[in-house]
Amino acid sequence: MITPMIREIKKKYPDCFLATLTNPNTAKIMTNNPYVDEILIDDLSKKTFWKVIKQLRELRFTDGLLAIPTERAAYQMMFAGIKTRAGEGHKLYEIISGMRSVDRHGYSPLKHETDYCMDTARKIGIKSDNMSLEIYVTDEEKKEAIEILSRYGVEENDYKIMIHTGSLGSSSNWSEDKYLALIKEMLNLEIPKMKIFLTAVEMSDSFLKDIRLINDDRVIDISGNWGDLRQFIKVISVMDIFISNSTGPLHIADALNLKCLGIYCHRPMNSAKYWGIINKRSINLEVPGEYCDRNCSQDKQTCNFENGIRIDQVINGIKTLLN
Repeated sequence: MITPMIREIKKKYPDCFLATLTNPNTAKIMTNNPYVDEILIDDLSKKTFWKVIKQLRELRFTDGLLAIPTERAAYQMMFAGIKTRAGEGHKLYEIISGMRSVDRHGYSPLKHETDYCMDTARKIGIKSDNMSLEIYVTDEEKKEAIEILSRYGVEENDYKIMIHTGSLGSSSNWSEDKYLALIKEMLNLEIPKMKIFLTAVEMSDSFLKDIRLINDDRVIDISGNWGDLRQFIKVISVMDIFISNSTGPLHIADALNLKCLGIYCHRPMNSAKYWGIINKRSINLEVPGEYCDRNCSQDKQTCNFENGIRIDQVINGIKTLLN
């Protein structure tokens, strides 16, 4: 969600030195980004806390933006002597470290998470409203992805649809039974050379058994076979359609400008308005407000998401994306 602010900062200040500070896994998202001059890594261990501060001091940063509220990074920027620092919210450590604050006003009015991230950049003069996400994958990396898929009998000109059924509990989601029913319906679609890839590492043994019982080699489980996040990004980049609920891989697919279909709860902090796919090639399906009011608890903590979006709605969405 920080790639738009990175791009807009570099466009506003083309001669600036711009670096990101991330954990080793997240750094894979920044690879090949033309707007990033250096990718700094923090493994978040106690023994490297001051090592990172030393790196920041040596690079003599004038401005630091804390896009994700993190106490460790807030103090690292302070001890590194970065004069102008901006963060989101009013965390105690942000107050102690003397950080400029971006107030989300209780998320009212509600807007996309990328826009909240951009608010920190607005503290240093950025005025852009371009929220498009970006991840850069080279042609060579895409060739590598095709080689990985070829081990499963997949050809480059196959029509490739990825379904990520998991969310690790980060958002409302369908049951595996419903995803199974969706897959069966998709197999009835007349899509030449279609291959359906399953990627969620949390898929249950019973679900995978049911998938095998379908006995259709167009459905391929490729979960748990990634060396790192970058390899997963490469494989996502060669898909034709990506289907999931609101979760990290869906946002990666959005940033790769793929045709995506996302399913969302109606609750404000899980809604498409807050987490939805941004690229114009895609479809966001959200549980209707009337359904939510009728079937979910009044405080919206008990969710009836399972039946809020029908399988035929997703099938119709896929048909739209095929055109």
